[in-house]
Amino acid sequence: MFDFFKSRRRATLREQPFPEAWRAIIAANTSYVSRLPTEDRTELEGHVQVFLAEKTFEGCGGLEITDEIRVTIAAQACLLLIHRETDYFPDLETILVYPHTYVAKTSAYLGGGTAIADEQARLGQSASGVVVLAWDAVRRGATDAHDGHNVTLHEFAHQLDQEDGAADGAPVLGKRAMYTAWARVFGEEFAHLVEDVDKHRKSDIDTYGATSPAEFFAVVTEVFFAEPEPLKRRHPELYEQLALFYRQDPAANTSTAPART
Repeated sequence: MFDFFKSRRRATLREQPFPEAWRAIIAANTSYVSRLPTEDRTELEGHVQVFLAEKTFEGCGGLEITDEIRVTIAAQACLLLIHRETDYFPDLETILVYPHTYVAKTSAYLGGGTAIADEQARLGQSASGVVVLAWDAVRRGATDAHDGHNVTLHEFAHQLDQEDGAADGAPVLGKRAMYTAWARVFGEEFAHLVEDVDKHRKSDIDTYGATSPAEFFAVVTEVFFAEPEPLKRRHPELYEQLALFYRQDPAANTSTAPART
């Protein structure tokens, strides 16, 4: 019964007129959304309405949350949901936004009752119930779609990966038959990247992806949307798996985008 009312409430939200001010923010701040087909932009706007109604934003480090911040982040997060059955990142409740790079405290247990504490400068992170983002990095990744980096897509890819309870680089694929091909392609590509890093070879995939399979999935998600044509050309099987999962072909959107004047 709860799912019925939740689905109906979400359908009502998606059907509401999309605010023109929000549409202007998306057009100004997310360069790749303009390349989406009209029907995809319409679907994206519906998802944004649901996302903003269900998720809480909190400013950190003195940052005041504005519609620009909320809509810019929501549009990028919801890009990952187009064409897919979705529960809108069900484990996520809150997005914390810092004005710029922030410092996160970490700890590691060494055994024998010994633990070490450390501090790391970060642009974003994802955990159960929360995504943390640096606003300047969000803006930079959203407006410059040609450098292959987008912290929002990266952290929300982690949220998709974690929906099955494990951060392992294998999100819920929907069909059992998809897991075999996914494991083979992602396993081979991850191993190649790790080898490139070990042998100090240049790679066209961010070497941070060699940290773990979970980071690899998040990194290639960034590239899939930000630099789809090079990824498709150089890593066709990897691109194909991502296209099947996200049910999108961003390389086609790039090739058919109108010229800018």
